[in-house]
Amino acid sequence: MIVSTNQRNAKRAVKRLRSFTAHLLSFYLFISLPFFLFSCGDADTRFSLNGKFKNMDMAEFYLVNLQEGTIDTLGVQNGRFSYETNINDTTVLALIFPNYSELPIIAEPGHDIDIEGDASHLKATTVNGSESNELMTAFRLKVNDMMPPDVVKEAEAYIREHAGSPVAPYLLRRYFLTAVEPDYPKAYELCTVIRDAQPTKVSVVQLFNQLEGLKALRADGKLPEFKATDTNGHEVSNNDMKSDVNVICLWASWNFDSQSMIRHLGILKKNNPRRLSVIYVCLDATPEEGRHYLKADSIEKHNICDGLMWDSPLIGQLGLAYVPDNIVTDSTGTILARSMSSVKLREKIEQLLN
Repeated sequence: MIVSTNQRNAKRAVKRLRSFTAHLLSFYLFISLPFFLFSCGDADTRFSLNGKFKNMDMAEFYLVNLQEGTIDTLGVQNGRFSYETNINDTTVLALIFPNYSELPIIAEPGHDIDIEGDASHLKATTVNGSESNELMTAFRLKVNDMMPPDVVKEAEAYIREHAGSPVAPYLLRRYFLTAVEPDYPKAYELCTVIRDAQPTKVSVVQLFNQLEGLKALRADGKLPEFKATDTNGHEVSNNDMKSDVNVICLWASWNFDSQSMIRHLGILKKNNPRRLSVIYVCLDATPEEGRHYLKADSIEKHNICDGLMWDSPLIGQLGLAYVPDNIVTDSTGTILARSMSSVKLREKIEQLLN
């Protein structure tokens, strides 16, 4: 069978989009999940999406349910698609376009939502059919041409002005929690505003309590006191992070990027045994799942895996938010950097060691 270059490129593009979407979901699920569920007393559970795009014949979108952790595929034919499901509570969906951009959609029971856009200008896509979605659309259109710092300022203003809307928690997640450099103190401040506007929302109260512990985790903050037991039965704590450079790395055996990160850390540790300390926190359901990865790289010390996955108290205490994630400190416990890619992490460690 002869496969054309265009077909191969199309398959590669679909594979990259699937990988990006899975990474996006992993990125959101821990810190953002509690914020996406809102109680709703409406007896009508049907929810539908109808999309219409100009200058688009056939395409494939992904619809991510950020609360349930599911991904649906939406096929576009002649520029149109439709989607229908039953939901019991208001939640937030993310429509992922082929160019990897994200379109947030507030899914509310009993609502029919219409999406209209142009393939040549996806940023101008509108979402109508409910007050929440129209409010979200107004925000997106307003910040389309703004520089990133101005977008963050506008997001903060929007959260304060519309703290009682499902839009506010989404903007908090998008611009303050899962940003390249999370701003936990600001997130805590804004979460206080949202909690005051939505005092009966259990999910809001839960995240507010969680952020109370995370608000000190900033680039120039201090690592909180912690204690845990590694997979060899040894106690691990702040006392194991007294080297010139110290790293806590969140990883999982099922995540390729995190496997690459622990390999790089293993090499750096071997080359700098006295100046670099590394603590690995594994997200696997059992210690055995990731053990052979560590053994293959001769990593036998300080791997923590309590089997609780995202429910692990240690992960919440340290503010580790997605896989892979990391925190870099000096010998005094001062946080020097966090949440870097594998390449950036390696460069940062080499810079600090040199």
